[in-house]
Amino acid sequence: MEYVIIVLYFKQRTMLPHPILSQVDELLCSLKELMPTIYQKETLESVLGLFLHSQGNAVPHHCQTKSESAISRFLNHYNWSTRSLIRTVRSFILNLVLSERIKGRKLILQVILDLTTLEKVGKFVHLKELVRVYNHKKGLHIVVLYLVIGNWRFPWSFRVYRGKGTSSPSQLALKLLNTLPSILTKSFPIYVLGDTAFGTIKFIEKLRDSSFNHHGILGIPNTRKLTDGRKVSELKTRGQQVYLNGLNFPVFLSWVWLKRDGKRVKRFVISTKPMKGKTIVRWGKRRWQIEGFFKTAKHQFSLHRFGQKTLLGVYRWLILSLVSYLLAYWIYLHNGYFDDLDWYDSAEKALVLLLPQILLLSLIKKLKLLNPWFYKHGLELCLVRCKM
Repeated sequence: MEYVIIVLYFKQRTMLPHPILSQVDELLCSLKELMPTIYQKETLESVLGLFLHSQGNAVPHHCQTKSESAISRFLNHYNWSTRSLIRTVRSFILNLVLSERIKGRKLILQVILDLTTLEKVGKFVHLKELVRVYNHKKGLHIVVLYLVIGNWRFPWSFRVYRGKGTSSPSQLALKLLNTLPSILTKSFPIYVLGDTAFGTIKFIEKLRDSSFNHHGILGIPNTRKLTDGRKVSELKTRGQQVYLNGLNFPVFLSWVWLKRDGKRVKRFVISTKPMKGKTIVRWGKRRWQIEGFFKTAKHQFSLHRFGQKTLLGVYRWLILSLVSYLLAYWIYLHNGYFDDLDWYDSAEKALVLLLPQILLLSLIKKLKLLNPWFYKHGLELCLVRCKM
């Protein structure tokens, strides 16, 4: 019998040399320290590894390092602090954003708001009425606040839309804006970008409130009326000052042309700050950055693949999916690429650089599946652990 021997060398892990990478490594260590037991630390690593490795199909039974029941207990029952994990990640994000402060002209912090549906099929009795039909889509509907400044971009927070008779998407968006720390609002000029769902009278008025003092660039429907009775669709000049019905202060109007189903569609945009028409258009188009985030979070990091039977389990699934997205994005920045972002490549590199033990355990498990093939060819697989 011949032997195929794989020798594994384990040595003390050292801090990674690159500034971003070393900071992310410290963050990951901090997250693991929040777990009460070694077992839960290992499960956290396994869940993050599952999100980074599964290419949008991360479900617990695909995990190579922990059982489906172990992951279920970790998400639904174990007593670890989800809030502490969120605070730790936010503190890290805040430090990165504040590092973008420079002398002279300040960078603009873009706060992008949108509602997305995490589509689901079947019955979800355990989620009460959270999984519901809205805009002809069945699923969990969440309003997300997404930050963009310089090379940094982050999902900051989200709220679940619970349907008619509860807080509307624009009301949820105002609650999300309240989660922005004052050091951010004082350090950067803030542009709030959103579609027509956020172009309500109360939302626009709140942006002008002294406690907010943000500028808004928001979509409005073409049927929206002015104080003189005209519809915005009747206007012909970009950038002109107008008074919307219900507002006692002026806004500035423009429009963008978008392709929908092979046709050009005219979408109107207003700014609460005086801007030229072309400038409003440029900022209005930046709202669509969040659509790319939604696509990536769902199809690469499995944001919509939750199947837990408790609200806590679903909430933790969403949080850890977003953390995995951030880890991959920071590894992309570490690699120094600022053009085409290959999320699959970045996720794989994050797995290699941040969670090598999870990748290794997954590979060993797959190698063991080849034992019948080894025996068939007169070979035997041996794993030898050596200390250095």
